[in-house]
Amino acid sequence: MIYRTLGKTNLQVSVLGLGCAALGGVYGDLSEKEAVETLHTALDEGINYLDTAPLYGETRSETMVGKALRGVNRERYTISSKVGRYSTTDSDFSYQRVKDGLDQSLDRLGCGYLDVAILHDIEFAPLRDVLDGGLRALKDAREEGKIRHIGASGLPLKIFPAILAEADLDVIITYAHYTLQNTAAEGLLPLFEEHNLGVINASPLALGLLTPQGPQPWHLGGAELKAACRRAVDFCNEQGVDIAQLGMQFAMANPRIHSTLTGARTAEEVLRNVRIVGQEPDPELLAEVQRILAPVRDLTWPSGRPEYN
Repeated sequence: MIYRTLGKTNLQVSVLGLGCAALGGVYGDLSEKEAVETLHTALDEGINYLDTAPLYGETRSETMVGKALRGVNRERYTISSKVGRYSTTDSDFSYQRVKDGLDQSLDRLGCGYLDVAILHDIEFAPLRDVLDGGLRALKDAREEGKIRHIGASGLPLKIFPAILAEADLDVIITYAHYTLQNTAAEGLLPLFEEHNLGVINASPLALGLLTPQGPQPWHLGGAELKAACRRAVDFCNEQGVDIAQLGMQFAMANPRIHSTLTGARTAEEVLRNVRIVGQEPDPELLAEVQRILAPVRDLTWPSGRPEYN
């Protein structure tokens, strides 16, 4: 495994992190036994960064992660969870809701404290609510020893300059914006580096768009985007290559991104991902896939409030 320093936090995190949404059944049902085995395999293979949220599986992900972490030495992992978004229709960054939600997450996880608490999908609330409610609650929680560092996440890239203009953060999680199809997050790396932020790239396969099995029915990408990604998948299949492997190689190769989060439902998926850590993508294959995806380069989908889209 390769490790990088997560910005000003000085945490040493694996370049491959385990996104635990899959353990909450977001990408298909799995048993508690499977979830525990998946997480333990990740730890045994040197993956030390875990990310979850109450949103994932409506708290099921946190519950599964908590069960898997029972008896595991706390020093073996760095963990982040999130506050402010609890379902697709419930975003609340008020002080008390964030305070209570954090306590509930810690109860489910049983890990004592969070290494990073993330203001989750901040595009779904007015920035003032996020700052005056959620951020203030997390600062108080840090004083109480419940969390060590504070971050923010979301889909539209406009949210990051907006919050960094008013808040001193430690970590950002950007998702689906550093992939084979969309590298728009590169444009914000100088800003992130100016603030010495830990940079986490989530959904390097664009929430399933860049996988042989394709996205889940709930994926919000448009028809043009989905069709282009399917063409790239089919091309890789014809070459006998798994596009997901190429996508992971591409994402992890950027040293300015400290960790790339991807989900795994089984121990076998974890092992498959670990095997490609440190591998450079084939340049000719990469160029051809990016040529196929060029008509939809950096195309995304709306999320949250209109001022961010």
